[in-house]
Amino acid sequence: MPENDVARVARPGATVFIKPKRARPFFGRHPWVLDSAILRVDGNPDSGAIVDVVTHDGSFIARGLWNASSRIRVRLYSFMQDQSLDEIFWDTRIENAVRLRRELNVLSKKTACRLINSEGDDLSGVIVDQYGSYLAVQVTALAMAERLDVICDSLTRIVQPKGILLRGAERGLGKLEGLHLPDQLLRGQIPDGPIFVEEHDLRFGVDLTEGQKTGYYLDQRENRQAAAAYAGGRRVLDMFCYSGGFGVASAVSGKASSVLSVDSSIKAISLARANAELNNATTMTVEQADAFEKLAALQEENAKFGMVILDPPKFARSRASASDALRAYHRINRLGVDLLESGGILVTCSCSGAITRDDFLMMLSAVAQRAGRTLQLLEFRGAAADHPVNLHCLEGEYLKCVIARVR
Repeated sequence: MPENDVARVARPGATVFIKPKRARPFFGRHPWVLDSAILRVDGNPDSGAIVDVVTHDGSFIARGLWNASSRIRVRLYSFMQDQSLDEIFWDTRIENAVRLRRELNVLSKKTACRLINSEGDDLSGVIVDQYGSYLAVQVTALAMAERLDVICDSLTRIVQPKGILLRGAERGLGKLEGLHLPDQLLRGQIPDGPIFVEEHDLRFGVDLTEGQKTGYYLDQRENRQAAAAYAGGRRVLDMFCYSGGFGVASAVSGKASSVLSVDSSIKAISLARANAELNNATTMTVEQADAFEKLAALQEENAKFGMVILDPPKFARSRASASDALRAYHRINRLGVDLLESGGILVTCSCSGAITRDDFLMMLSAVAQRAGRTLQLLEFRGAAADHPVNLHCLEGEYLKCVIARVR
């Protein structure tokens, strides 16, 4: 990094004053300062510049990075006034994140894990996933995009991957953050084909070079095995199957009598079939269909299953769309519950951070009431342990996975 850029990163160039009575969340170490909380700014910081955040009367609160294009005007990284946000600071944060994965025993050249989980690792705006010998980086904050060289230098030193690839940010984030980064190779080499990773007693193929999504969702790793534990001897319906993770686990690890995995995406169906074949999941059938239409068709056929798995895409991207999302969750879960035989198992998930745990459980309660069924909550699960949640920023607790018995 050029010397002048290092100086800009390390030392504050402006001071952000917080409105009276709006500083409490930041003293509580919440890392996002929204534009609505700011009283004034002394200085004229460029986006990506370091700033100090202070109370309305000038008392130090925290140090962070400015983005004039984002509603999150400042992302906070340090609450110590004498701490510089220099290369050593970022290197130490990354080292701490990697150390946790080593302690969790999930970092291996044969497996896949979430290496850096943004706010959960005090590195707001950076996500890094490890797939075998390769790393996939996703940047969700403009200021961190400007520090990609520093981040990659640290990852190269600590993890020594064969390659580091930048993956496109989630749809809509570019506009929200003023961030436009194409997929690209950052370090090393591009894999010459799919990467095969181990998950418990299974193997999955991951393609890091095709599109935004890999088709392999690390956050559901332990939930796939948890669900499989209930699948024995049951006829399983796996909706929104993506690359077939839940279906393969249910068929092979869980020894389901049969598994029907459904997704609307041609690419997802291709991945699911390949993963079924890779794991010799002979009882698993994969079908391309719209989820709502397929569920309705099965209902008309009076089909019944011993287990229904629902893992839809994100229905709510903000709290403003939560009501519409809950209606969609209600509809999909009602269809799923109606297909379950008495004593059947419902595995239902939401990856929408805007939907709270209470929202999700109340929705399921309403589904049971409307269906005239009883739901017994067996497990309420979240993301795997390599997706830690910062308790000062509970917005990071996005994944909800309910395993319930339906009578």
